[in-house]
Formats: sequence, structure tokens, C-alpha cells
Amino acid sequence: MPYMTRYWKGFLAGSLTVVCNNGIVVLSPLIIKRIVDDLYQGVTHDKIVTWCLLLVLVAAGKGIFQFLTRWIVIGISREIEFDLRNDLFRHLESLDAGFYGRTRTGDIMARATNDLNAVRMLLGPAIMYSANTVVFTAFALFFMTRISPRLTIWAFLPLPIASVIVQYFGSRIHERFERIQAKFSDISARAQENFSGARLIRAYAQEESEVRGFERDNLSYIQRSLPLARLIGMLWPTLEMMLGIALVIVLFVGGQEVLRHHISPGDFVAFTMYMIQLTWPIIALGWVINIFQRGTASMSRIDEILRQKPNIADDPAQITVAPDAEIRGEIEFRGLTFAYDRQSRPADGMLSLRVEPGSAVLHEVSLKVPAGTSLAIVGPTGSGKSTLVSLIPRILDAVDGEVLIDGRNIREYPLETLRRQIGFVPQETFLFSATVRENIAFGVEQATTEQIERAAAISRIAVDVEGFPEKYETMVGERGLTLSGGQKQRVAIARAVIREPRILILDDALASVDTHTEDEILNGLSQVMQGRTTIFISHRVSTVRNADRIAVLVHGKIVEYGTHEELLALNGYYTSLHDKQLLEEELETA
Repeated sequence: MPYMTRYWKGFLAGSLTVVCNNGIVVLSPLIIKRIVDDLYQGVTHDKIVTWCLLLVLVAAGKGIFQFLTRWIVIGISREIEFDLRNDLFRHLESLDAGFYGRTRTGDIMARATNDLNAVRMLLGPAIMYSANTVVFTAFALFFMTRISPRLTIWAFLPLPIASVIVQYFGSRIHERFERIQAKFSDISARAQENFSGARLIRAYAQEESEVRGFERDNLSYIQRSLPLARLIGMLWPTLEMMLGIALVIVLFVGGQEVLRHHISPGDFVAFTMYMIQLTWPIIALGWVINIFQRGTASMSRIDEILRQKPNIADDPAQITVAPDAEIRGEIEFRGLTFAYDRQSRPADGMLSLRVEPGSAVLHEVSLKVPAGTSLAIVGPTGSGKSTLVSLIPRILDAVDGEVLIDGRNIREYPLETLRRQIGFVPQETFLFSATVRENIAFGVEQATTEQIERAAAISRIAVDVEGFPEKYETMVGERGLTLSGGQKQRVAIARAVIREPRILILDDALASVDTHTEDEILNGLSQVMQGRTTIFISHRVSTVRNADRIAVLVHGKIVEYGTHEELLALNGYYTSLHDKQLLEEELETA
């Protein structure tokens, strides 16, 4: 309704054209009545010419107003589709990472395309044909009653049966279309995963297996669609049969009325024409029922997304920092405990909303990083390192404990203010299907060529880019397909550096580069990040040894903390990691 009320003037104009169009259409049988009765008295050339011209004028008027109706109402449905698509995308952009963790991309795409199109059909053609049917039926009923109330009652005897049929078919179309759309989401999700993972599927020679799996889903989709097709196939002929029965009644009862001279031959012809003209509205009614049930089923699926609320969002009651505030970069974790919620399996066609408490990943973590210093975090896989740094830009939100920046709880900062001053390179590198230039400049409006090249030089991707045929205008392909793992990580580092953030977070961002390139990148970063806070996660001692402080995280707890030399003296996990990597280097050298 909010979308429809936005265009109330257009709908009002469309309503007027509908009334005018049907007003002209309903005059045709009356003109035919006059023609029949007039010619029954005698046929002349002047009469024929006059009546023909009048019929041409009626047809022209009908054509003009029919065009205006379609232009206005269908046009409004396109405008609403435009608004709804924008609002849906804007809402999807506002949702947190948890939503995308529990919702398949293919399911979202199905709702944003196929379901949105069904809603557009509901708000355009369905409204237009419904209005035409209602207005014309009202006009026709008025004139049919004036011709013969008795004949009108006989003609509309099948109407209650038609109403029961409409109700019966409508509820089943809605139910079956929801199940069909749910299966279409499954097919979209499978296709999207296959296209994204095409290289892996080929590497494991699973093409035939995936084809068979897709065929099974497709077969299930067809098995759900065919009953709906049969249902719709039965709806229209059934409604037409009801109309046919009404026409038989009209011919039988109306013929008797003419023979008894209760109505004139012209009246009988006009009445019969009204019944014939009701054929299309009744057929359109079946089509509208189909569109309406599909549209409402799709709207409920879209509305399910629109009802989702981001778990991480600005709370006006907590925000105390101005949007243009600058941060110094002091970070503190205070008594922090964090657990991921376990998501329940999605029901058929529905988004998963139910969550269950999971086991804690971080336990009472307390740590302070002074502004302008560097902190390295090491620890075994699954110890909570990525979780810890994801709490700083509020990619995740902790319930127990606090994360503070410059002595303020991060919830006091507007999200845009907080994230604008943080450069974050996640563990899983993601590049857009765009040029190298656009990927580096992402997040910086109107980035200059000098800024882009400087960031590329710091991340040591500049040399590689110069070797590309189109240099910075080279397309990297979907998810950076044309680049190596190390190149993608260096582009991601450049993307973070170009923002000149007060806080730089590198989540194992140097794992795919060799030790020589790693040293060069770290040297470049050390110059850029002077006076800025840097946090980086790594499994290499060579990466973290020069950090101001090193934290060892094991099973969600900080078990060691200090400088490189201090940790070696503890003879604990860090010492063991150092000795193991030192031995590996010696073996490689040997």
C-alpha cells in the first residue's frame, strides 16, 4: 500500500480512463439495439452510413481510452517495480553478515528477480483487468436490468457456482505457487554455487554428478509446476463453461421473451451482446486470479526479507560521537566473551530466523592496544583470532564485554564513522568483477591515479600490474578469477591502504605471498602506518616478530602477551611455533 499510495494521482487518472473506456464499450450493444430496431422498420442507405460512422467513432474512442489505461496503469507498475527493487537492494545492503551466513545467495536472487516480476504483474495487469471487469460488469448489469430484470436473473444464475470455483482454485494456486517459488530458489542457489565453484567442480571431475543433481532439482520443480499448470488449465475452461451455460439460458429464456413481445428483437440482440462482451472479463478474471495468487505469494516472500532487521545497526540512544569525528586509534577489549549462534535449517522456501546459542569462541578477553602501535595475534586454527578482529569494525557484535576505541564503547560511534576510519583486509579475499583500478579505489570517492599507484606500490602489486596488458584497466574477472591468490591479497591490501585509515586490520592477509614479498609489504606498511594503529593476524613468526606487542590466542583465551623477545623467554606456545618454523627454514635451505 505505501508504494501504491505514492502514485495515487496516476491510479486516479487510470481509474478515469477505465470508466471512460468501459462506458464507451457498454454503449455498443445499445447502439446495435437501436440499429436492429431501426432497420427492422426499413433499410435505407443513409441509415447504414450513419450507423456505420457511429460504430467507427465508438471503436476509435474505445481504442484511445484502452491505450491510455494500459499506458498509465502498466507504467505505474513499472515505477513501483523500480522503487521496490531499489528499496529491496538498499535493505539488503543494510543487513549484517549473519543474514548472509544463513541465507543462500540463489534464494535472495530468486526473490529479487522472479518474485519481484510476479509482484509487478499483480500491481499492473491484475489491477487493470480487475478494474475493467468490475466497471464493465457494473455498467452491463445496469443496462441488462433495464432491458429485462427477469432475463438478467436467469443469466446470472451460474454466478454463485463461479464464485465457489474461483475461491477453490485461488487458494490452491496460491499454495502451489509458493512451493514452486521455493523450489525455484533451490535451483537458483545450486546454479549460483556451480557457476562460482566451476574450477573446483572440474578439478574433482564432478560435472556429471552436479548435472544429475541439477536435473533432480529441475525435475522436482517440474513436478510441482505441472499440477499448477493443470489447475490453471482447468480454471479458464470452467469459467467459460459457466458463461456458456448462461448464454444458453439467455437464448432459451430471451427467445421466449421476444416471442411473447415482452422485449424487442433489438433488446434481445443487445442483451446477448452484453453476455458475449462479458466473456473476456470472465476469462480475464481467471487470469487475474492466477496473477493475484502468484503476486501475493511472491510479495510475502519479498516481505520476508524486508521484515529482516539488521542485528548490527546504529542505536540513536547510544550514539554520542559526531558523524565527522576523527579517532586516534586506541583499542581496548574489556572482559570480552563471544559465541556464534547456531542457525536452524531453513524450512522449505523460508528464511531461517531461528537461532540456538552456540559454545563460546572467546572467553573473558581483556587487551589494550595503544594508539599508533602495532599488535600481532597468533594462535592455532579456530582459536578465535578472526572473530576478535571482526569485533572492531562491528562486523560481529559482542553481547558480553566491551570493545572500546579511544575509551568509548564502539556502539557510541555511528557505524559509517567507525568503519570509514578502519582499513580491513579479511581472511577471505573478495574482489569485484571490475578493473584493478576500481578494486583498489573501492571505498574512496574520486581516488586519484597518484593515490591508486601509491597504494599499489606499498602492497607490492604495482610491479605485477605494470606487466598486465591493460595495466590498471585490466579486468580481474568474477571474484578476481584472473589473479593469483597472492595478487588478490595484495590488491586487497592496497584497497585498505588507499583509505589512509586510523586503524589497519590484516587478517592473515599475507598468507599467500612469499616471505620476500612479505618483507617488502611490511616495510612499506611500516612507513605508511607510523602514528596509526595496526593489528595483523599471521601464522608466521617472521611476520609478527617486529610488532610492538604480540598476543597468543589459544581456545579463545590470551595465554601469552609481550614482545617477540619476551615471548621467546616464556618457552611456551610462541617459542614452540618459532622453533618449528626456524627448523623448517633450515631444512628448506639445506
